[in-house]
Amino acid sequence: MSWKIGEVLPVIKQNVVDLIPEEELIDKLKRKDEIIVKYGADPSRPDLHLGHYVCLKKLRDLQDIGFKIIFIVGDFTAMIGDPTGRSKTRPRLTEEEVRENSKTYFEQVFRVLDREKTVVRYNSEWLAKLTAKDVIEIASTYTVARMLERDDFAKRYRENIPISIHEFLYPIFQGYDSYAVKADIEVGGTDQVFNFLVAREIQKHFGQEPQVILTVPLLEGTDGKLKMSKSYDNYIGLTEDPKEIYGKVMSIPDTLILKYFRLVLYYTDEQLKKIEEHIKNDPRGAKAKLAYEIVKLLYSEKEAKEAEEHFNRVFRERKIPENIPEYAVPVEGKNIIEIVYEAGLVSSKSEARRLISQKAIKINGEPVTNIEAKVKPDGEKIIKVGKRKFLKVVSKNGS
Repeated sequence: MSWKIGEVLPVIKQNVVDLIPEEELIDKLKRKDEIIVKYGADPSRPDLHLGHYVCLKKLRDLQDIGFKIIFIVGDFTAMIGDPTGRSKTRPRLTEEEVRENSKTYFEQVFRVLDREKTVVRYNSEWLAKLTAKDVIEIASTYTVARMLERDDFAKRYRENIPISIHEFLYPIFQGYDSYAVKADIEVGGTDQVFNFLVAREIQKHFGQEPQVILTVPLLEGTDGKLKMSKSYDNYIGLTEDPKEIYGKVMSIPDTLILKYFRLVLYYTDEQLKKIEEHIKNDPRGAKAKLAYEIVKLLYSEKEAKEAEEHFNRVFRERKIPENIPEYAVPVEGKNIIEIVYEAGLVSSKSEARRLISQKAIKINGEPVTNIEAKVKPDGEKIIKVGKRKFLKVVSKNGS
């Protein structure tokens, strides 16, 4: 295939932070008929969010150009845990946890990527087969001094926070993945540059042409400060309820509106200028447009309209939404934590306890302050969790 560099390069570079080195990419485009793009993801958590979407959208751009996308599921490396950005050793996952998390992974990934044109590989295919001799050979490609140049390792070393030997193996094994699939380009967030540079060294060590590094910006979460992550509870999940997505987008700081339009919705410079004016004159209206368009992107226009109507009814008009789910409680009552957990309004009982301490769980508008509180089905009882989740308590016998 003959690549028209003047046409494909602007597409490749859109919304990209690093392209290292660009001249090597141009050289590859001139020489190679097939360009292999590697993207690796550890299924450490089963849910993907808008931060992942930014990366997946860039992969889709490259896929549409005609590049070959190899999606590597880090089932082996997930059992080590990526130490990137970590202030302490990440808990290791079991094979069962990795397998469980992988189940819903691709259902979400293929909402963005073309399933038919995506090659899926698991890095246990090659990493699990390495002998002790092989691991020593790979490990010899990098020094401890070079590893300690990495910010998170350097910080932990200075502060006498333990660094386990197996954590040093993570970037080395991730780099070996690039060698195993003969990657020409690797795509990821800006926090992955160190790992990608290690991969280049490993490819060179084994006599392979090194990959080009392509990074996209990290998307801050709803708090406006930290990168979007389920760990920070500031994420907007790709498969969350449309009404929840809409409400979460409406909660982001105004300073992030333009960035979300650019990275998630791919607005052009001309469109962004108009949005910038919209933000100056009507920030809430601009944010409402953003929320509507993101729900439409992930679901449909119909669900975007329903989410918008729901939000306006609940938050602008301060009304309880229609058709809220019901939860049956015995006449003697049931513990509030048990109710919100079993009804799926919280992901864990510890989250419920935390929300109660923050006065974020209310019954008929009154904050719950006692974690031992029982809710009885006497009269209308509406439980509200956070800003957007509602539950109606009814009697178990239907009365």
